[in-house]
Amino acid sequence: MKRAGIILIIFTIIFSSCEDKFTHEYMANTPVYMSYDELREGVKQTEAKALESHGKIYFKDQYIFLIKELEGIHVIDNSDPANPVNTTFIEIPGCIDMAIKDHVLYADSYIDMVSLNVSDIENISVIDRITDVMPYTLPPWDENYPIGPIDRDSGVVIGWETKMVKDNFEYYPYPVYAYNDYLEGGLRISADVSNGGGVSGQGIGVGGSMARFGILEETLYAVDTDQLHIFDIGNVEDPVFKNSYYVGWNIETMFIYDEKAFFGTRNGMTIYSLVNPYAPVYISEFWHISSCDPVVVKDDLAYITLRGGNACGSEVNLLEVINLEDIESPELIASYNMTEPYGLGISENTLFLCDGDAGLKIYDVEDPLHIDDNYIAGFEDIHAYDVIPLGSILILVGENGIFQYDYSNIIDIQLLSEIVIGE
Repeated sequence: MKRAGIILIIFTIIFSSCEDKFTHEYMANTPVYMSYDELREGVKQTEAKALESHGKIYFKDQYIFLIKELEGIHVIDNSDPANPVNTTFIEIPGCIDMAIKDHVLYADSYIDMVSLNVSDIENISVIDRITDVMPYTLPPWDENYPIGPIDRDSGVVIGWETKMVKDNFEYYPYPVYAYNDYLEGGLRISADVSNGGGVSGQGIGVGGSMARFGILEETLYAVDTDQLHIFDIGNVEDPVFKNSYYVGWNIETMFIYDEKAFFGTRNGMTIYSLVNPYAPVYISEFWHISSCDPVVVKDDLAYITLRGGNACGSEVNLLEVINLEDIESPELIASYNMTEPYGLGISENTLFLCDGDAGLKIYDVEDPLHIDDNYIAGFEDIHAYDVIPLGSILILVGENGIFQYDYSNIIDIQLLSEIVIGE
């Protein structure tokens, strides 16, 4: 009988000379590998694929990019938001996040960073690959069993088989358990939306609040659970890895604003200065109970959602508003009960909040101390995951689809289109 946290372990003790040796047999998740050669030949463009699951979203010029975690990126032509067209798919093994500057798309591919020319959406090509700069990522596993031995020389882990494994030890082998922190969050960028006619336009795209990638001027940042990886993209087609910095622990999201990086962590929000783009400097942090929490910032206020349950820790579900006037001492000024909050976005004084099964909630936040008294509208028939507000058009990704709304008239928000996920 399988049961979470209870593993059947059989120990056979073999005595040899005067020394104890132990054979440790146990049921475990054993890795399925992709070789490094296969990984580095694995990026290619294919025909459009049906959307099977929700993931992180990104917008540049007239295109929506939807990540299919660990597999690649759907590209959707959104030149007419009322009639978006699923156009093509980019296979990128190990892809979790992305960002775009000018005509170049940057994405992780397990332990590598790849850059793609997307100026011609019909003919996307690989420009460059920087190897061995990202963390060794593991895909989700059966948490009823521990992880068996991993041989990194064999390649990257792309899946698991559950079977009995045997290890020999010179000492008693206490079992070690691992946690899937890296994939629970996601790998934000804050930037102006380009008005170009295609992905060949200048400027930086914009991502959702669940992201771990960000671009500030000529620097690309990618954060994992504790390290910020920094790339010089002054020449967009020739990215250069600069260095990695320890910036905390249990990091889930990143939002870049006003030359600062705001990291959403399991325990709060950590703030770093990016004035020196290659040497981030710690400013301050705000602590709260353990939860899953993306963050967005506007002016002197940060908005953080706290989601409890599962791997997120507590059972608390809140929207918190943090005063940043004294950036070295962030202060909680208000909190509001939510149902199951995920991503969020802000446009002028309008906050769009994805509240899971409770749907999309929209608030006027001009008065941050009374947000709950200034509820504008809600859409309860979707499981909302993340949003990108674009001035008058809202792109929302949910469990069952990508939805677009016209909010140019905030008291009469209109659904423009829906791309179904899972059909």
